[in-house]
Amino acid sequence: MTKPEPTRVIQLSDGADNALSGDWPDRVFTAVNRAELHAFEIAAPKGAAIVCGGGGYVQLVHDREGNDVAQWLNGLGYNAYVLVHRLPGNGNPKAIALTDAMSAFAHIPADLPRVAVGLSSGGHLAGTIACQAEADIKAAIIAYAPVNANHRDYKAPAGKPDFPPPEKQAFYNDWPIGIAAEAHGVPSCPVFLAYALHDTAVPVEHALNFIKTARDLKLDLDAHIFAQAPHGFALRDTSGTHRAWPALAEAWLNEKLFR
Repeated sequence: MTKPEPTRVIQLSDGADNALSGDWPDRVFTAVNRAELHAFEIAAPKGAAIVCGGGGYVQLVHDREGNDVAQWLNGLGYNAYVLVHRLPGNGNPKAIALTDAMSAFAHIPADLPRVAVGLSSGGHLAGTIACQAEADIKAAIIAYAPVNANHRDYKAPAGKPDFPPPEKQAFYNDWPIGIAAEAHGVPSCPVFLAYALHDTAVPVEHALNFIKTARDLKLDLDAHIFAQAPHGFALRDTSGTHRAWPALAEAWLNEKLFR
């Protein structure tokens, strides 16, 4: 495994320098002082992807769910832009992650087909980005993400407590992605889902709700649910059938964008 380095880091907001915690290849941002875009750009790209790592909106998993994904996308022929967004709460408003994401698009080429890729809570953010017409997202890849069943009205398991801080829960309440009754949260672009059947951190209901909506609204959705995959399988865990998901996603992207 080669330690990835961005070709450039774009500052999206004011604030002090950010500092990574832990050691590569498992570094995380436990706090984000300013929004940044870590650009991984290649020669002659065929597309551009915004990459949203997870961390439950209380931290950002930067290597495993950000830089690893960027390297993979570079190998597929895409410029990749890893979003380092500020976190809701501690003085930041509920939609700060979306605000930072939308500001990033001034720096992502508009002449290339744009893709949103997100893992875990980053998948929720990627789905939310895909619902913003001005982002002009052509396809979204979402893996093991809490897209809708953290919403106060759709919780799974039923009765689970709200998530702290309040701003985080409020953002989930504003954006249940893939619920037919919440039309503002249904992406119009093709969507690829990869989930784990026995994931206790993000119950499979998140995917099932989206699948029902896709059936009822005739959306363009490919959904893959893997039996024994752990939460956070990302690109490194190859211990089960979920090892196939990156190849499935690559073929799906080619089908949706270039055929």
